[in-house]
Amino acid sequence: MSEIAEMTRALAGAVTGHDVADVMTAHMASLFDAKGVGVWAHEDGRALLMGSAGYSKESLRRFEGVRITELPSSAQSFIEGTLAFVSSAEEFIARYPAIADLPAATGIQAWAILPLVASGRTVGGACVGYGLPHSFDSEERTLLTAMSGMVAQALERARLYDAEHRRAQELQRGLLPRHLPTLPAVTTAARYQPARDGTDAGGDWYDVIPLSAEQVALVVGDVMGHGVSEAVAMGRLRTAGRTLADLEQPLDELFFHLNEVVSGLGDGFYATCLCIVYDPVSRMCQAITAGHPPPVILRPDGTSYFPDLPVNPPLGAATPPFDTAEFSLPDGTTIALYTDGLVESGGLDIDEGMGRLAHCLRPARSGSSSDPDPGSDPDPDPGSGSGSTESATETPDALCDRVIAGLLPDRGSLSDDGALLVARTHALAAEDISCLRLQNDPTAAGQARRHVRAQLTAWGLDEVIMTTELVVSELVSNVVRHARGPITLRLLRGRTLVCEVADASPVMPRIRRAADTDEGGRGLQLIAAVSSRWGARYTASGKCIWTEQPLPAGALGA
Repeated sequence: MSEIAEMTRALAGAVTGHDVADVMTAHMASLFDAKGVGVWAHEDGRALLMGSAGYSKESLRRFEGVRITELPSSAQSFIEGTLAFVSSAEEFIARYPAIADLPAATGIQAWAILPLVASGRTVGGACVGYGLPHSFDSEERTLLTAMSGMVAQALERARLYDAEHRRAQELQRGLLPRHLPTLPAVTTAARYQPARDGTDAGGDWYDVIPLSAEQVALVVGDVMGHGVSEAVAMGRLRTAGRTLADLEQPLDELFFHLNEVVSGLGDGFYATCLCIVYDPVSRMCQAITAGHPPPVILRPDGTSYFPDLPVNPPLGAATPPFDTAEFSLPDGTTIALYTDGLVESGGLDIDEGMGRLAHCLRPARSGSSSDPDPGSDPDPDPGSGSGSTESATETPDALCDRVIAGLLPDRGSLSDDGALLVARTHALAAEDISCLRLQNDPTAAGQARRHVRAQLTAWGLDEVIMTTELVVSELVSNVVRHARGPITLRLLRGRTLVCEVADASPVMPRIRRAADTDEGGRGLQLIAAVSSRWGARYTASGKCIWTEQPLPAGALGA
């Protein structure tokens, strides 16, 4: 009876269908002195082998995934678990002629074929096999039938759990980016690992957001807790982050608004978040964190460090202002952003996990053998060094695989969901950047047009010269008429042709509806019509108006 009690307790703790099968195969064999036990589940009319013991894999795998109705009738009754107690191999062959080879293939001489019925529905079947001919008395038959009922109930609970777990994962993944954008500034890859236990969705997310001037925002965050509410909050927070980033607000203001979003979700909602904006022209990063661990920076020479970022409380618990940090990166640097679930797996504390993450990122032949201390930068000049080693040639996608394999050798042990975002930086080449300083006078527009024509001719972009001259002339003329201070014109050749005009006035332009009799007021409408994208952002000295135009087919960067 102790064996039955132990099996009952084990079935109560079984979570998945395979867990249930493991319990049955482990306990039924010893309980009934059987040679083999096999368990099938029925799903969408097909047989799924959940587990077996004492049988060769080939002998039962023949039924895996087979549509039950397509089997011969005798095989159907075996897989469906139509109740039968077969005392000898001869009786088995007579009862199941379609699978008459099974006794010889398995060495089983007697069989108990058991239906697994829960809530009046057959959810699977099981077979208990004996190595010698066996007579089943009434007590044994009753016990086998009762035990199969317990297994059926556990299997149905597991089926419902599996379905709920799949729905939670689908919800979570549906709120994450389907594809990361292809950008000249960074090469990116990401992984999301759901927690093994529990059916609730998690709140971890990541994002890669293209900004103006080929800049890019790298974001990772975690809404604390698990459940549909947390997943929905994550989706709202990610959407708000993308919208605010598109407005190109300073990072501290962006986090101020995100803090308001989380606070508005109600008591008990908190989120951590890390955002890094990389500028491929200056090679500078601006970073801000709200209760989130710092990124790992992997230099091209294979050494790594954790940048020292100002500490801000989590979103929903913070009191603005938020502090930011700036640091430069050599070309080809790798940045790894992650959530705590990834580095706290396997019982590690967060500092140990961060050290392991840095170790997994570094190539085996890099010079350092010790892990950096979290929060420290061992190199006072992280912008120096531009070597090319194995770490710089391994793709971010391969690095993600290596990190997941190193941190989560047993992915089923992940107690919290985890996200990883890896980005490799690519600075914009000097020959793809052109700047011109202009005086704020009526000759500025003509100088700008001549510079545009000369530069685009040198770049082989003759097809967009006329349009770009029009855009630049309108922007510079607006500055001369409405703004103040010196004017800076910048052209960038990246995935698009970027035109920027900066001035010393903080007043932003806006599109207005011009009357038919107005002589002006249509400049921004014209710019919007000929550009694929345009916008404005504040700078330290004023503002910058920018436009993007697609490059002609075949042009460098197109």
